[in-house]
Amino acid sequence: METFDPTELPELLKLYYRRLFPYAQYYRWLNYGGVIKNYFQHREFSFTLKDDIYIRYQSFNNQSDLEKEMQKMNPYKIDIGAVYSHRPNQHNTVKLGAFQAQEKELVFDIDMTDYDDVRRCCSSADICSKCWTLMTMAIRIIDRALKEDFGFKHRLWVYSGRRGVHCWVCDESVRKLSSAVRSGIVEYLSLVKGGQDVKKKVHLSERIHPFVRRSINIIKNYFEKYALVDQDILENKESWDKILALVPENILSENHLFHDELQQNFQKSHSSLQRWEHLKKAASKCQNNVKNDKCGPWLEWEIMLQYCFPRLDINVSKGINHLLKSPFSVHPKTGRISVPIDLQKLDQFDPFTVPTISLICHELDANSTNEEEKEGNEAESDIKHRTRDYKKTSLAPYVKVFEQFLENLDKSRKGELLKKSDLQKDF
Repeated sequence: METFDPTELPELLKLYYRRLFPYAQYYRWLNYGGVIKNYFQHREFSFTLKDDIYIRYQSFNNQSDLEKEMQKMNPYKIDIGAVYSHRPNQHNTVKLGAFQAQEKELVFDIDMTDYDDVRRCCSSADICSKCWTLMTMAIRIIDRALKEDFGFKHRLWVYSGRRGVHCWVCDESVRKLSSAVRSGIVEYLSLVKGGQDVKKKVHLSERIHPFVRRSINIIKNYFEKYALVDQDILENKESWDKILALVPENILSENHLFHDELQQNFQKSHSSLQRWEHLKKAASKCQNNVKNDKCGPWLEWEIMLQYCFPRLDINVSKGINHLLKSPFSVHPKTGRISVPIDLQKLDQFDPFTVPTISLICHELDANSTNEEEKEGNEAESDIKHRTRDYKKTSLAPYVKVFEQFLENLDKSRKGELLKKSDLQKDF
């Protein structure tokens, strides 16, 4: 794999924004068919430049305007904000209070650092293939709920370029949602609650909501390999004491032997797999002994959810004017491109094979050299060149995933327009 050298970033970005960034698809996305007047023009972009210079309230007339500015500024990071009542680059000329965020995609941000209390392989910004499964489970759980529980059709999942994933829900009705409704949706999708000082972060009620049941069914597909083998969550006394601390007090007070028996069985066992079986047996045994309380599968499920359930950044989702890193932005620390994720191949997605900016620029250079030799330096327009340039690099399959998403958005929009015109004919 091409190694990334951050000192080369300014030069690499110049080439990336000049020849490789998929402007046509990007504009097609954020213009949403040009159905709503000034929708693209009223969208906020923010750029982070070299040395952390941060510029908010950028806005552009059209694709060509966006291209020129990005090639002039070479942003280290691009964030996308809301669609406002006025053009964001003129926000200083609007009378106080009139400049308002009106619409934005419903977005979700899932960051691996929020799992530091339950992953044992890495911490802070580090990730590895063992903990990446947390992101796979998070996408499966949240995406299923958005699709089946809420009926949202257009969901774009994107790798952040380092240690997390983002989701953009782009249905027209969703972009209009108020902050209160967004908060309600995130609340529905949140089960793990409490900061660092709170040991037990999941409390299931006696009647299990279908969303929780379905989430547990997804976790079950991954739990054994992820938690018991790769993370080895019951490996030693320190790690299993952490799990036994999640057993509710009343179970322990009404069933004195529960804790002692488990400790003995854990000592005798040789793996997390065996210890988990003991825990399940003890939990179902105590279910028969403890009066009117949750035990049995509840205890097992609460542990599974605490260790595997998605942890969302609530503030990112509920604020309409909250900015989120743009797809196809480059991560300045890793050099990796923030690429769309193909949900058809989610289990095969590997963040470490996502192309870096160094790799795709070198692929382009190599290809260009070959072509120049072949063509004998035939003059060719920059535009024509660029529309195919990314196709010569490892970025191509990710742009294809993005195009498929745009295709579905277009179909849906045309379907809505047909429906509207049919209704008008009926009158």
